[in-house]
Amino acid sequence: MKRTTEQDSHYNNLEKMSVAEVLNGINKEDKTVPGAVEKAIPQIEKLVHVIVRNLKAGGRLFYIGAGTSGRLGILDASECPPTYGVPFNLVVGIIAGGDTAIRKAVEFAEDDMEQAWKDLVKYNINKKDVLVGIAASGTTPYVIGGLRKANEMGLGTACIVCNENSPIAKEAKYPVEVIVGPEFVTGSTRMKSGTAQKLVLNMISTTVMISLGRVKGNKMIDMQLSNYKLIDRAVNMVMQSIDVNPETARKLLDQYGNVRKAIENYQKLNH
Repeated sequence: MKRTTEQDSHYNNLEKMSVAEVLNGINKEDKTVPGAVEKAIPQIEKLVHVIVRNLKAGGRLFYIGAGTSGRLGILDASECPPTYGVPFNLVVGIIAGGDTAIRKAVEFAEDDMEQAWKDLVKYNINKKDVLVGIAASGTTPYVIGGLRKANEMGLGTACIVCNENSPIAKEAKYPVEVIVGPEFVTGSTRMKSGTAQKLVLNMISTTVMISLGRVKGNKMIDMQLSNYKLIDRAVNMVMQSIDVNPETARKLLDQYGNVRKAIENYQKLNH
């Protein structure tokens, strides 16, 4: 039976469509993605509990994937330190073919069953860590091999896939299956499948960081102040939290380096 991600598009003769027809067709398909993600929330919830438990015990979160899936994992991992102030090695994204593959496809990199574990060993991966394999097809050898070896070594394993009953989901202890159906362009899994994976990754990392205490109220109080926009946001957060004027807020941020420390130290000194 043909995999869902490889089934023919519901649309045909795309080259004969007007631009408006193509855009509306893509948008119509995209609207189905959040519903597919919603069905997977119970699976995502189980995985988040495991990740939080392991990270609190000193473990890390690793993503592995090839092509679009690998890039999405790297994207999610790379945004955790600036957004939540966590160390750069807490969430790690690895792509088949190495960093070159982030920008340019590396031929046959995803077909090597042994390479993922070789890539992971460089990080001294261990039983405290959680490994999430990302693959729309659910059949990528690079990811299968990585998860299989991780299982042998006693790690927590999970996956984000877009086909039911895939080999990768069978390897993962905590599979997340988001079945989005055929793509607008047949087999182009960077579209709905990629969107679904991005939504799931957003949900995982955000929920994990909230659970680790990296959000207060609804604010990113541990974010890195790496540009003027973020500094302005931080000033407003400090002003709202402790009822001071902009000048005082800026002085506190200059003195303590981030929103959390600025608020906590002000409250200590003034109570």
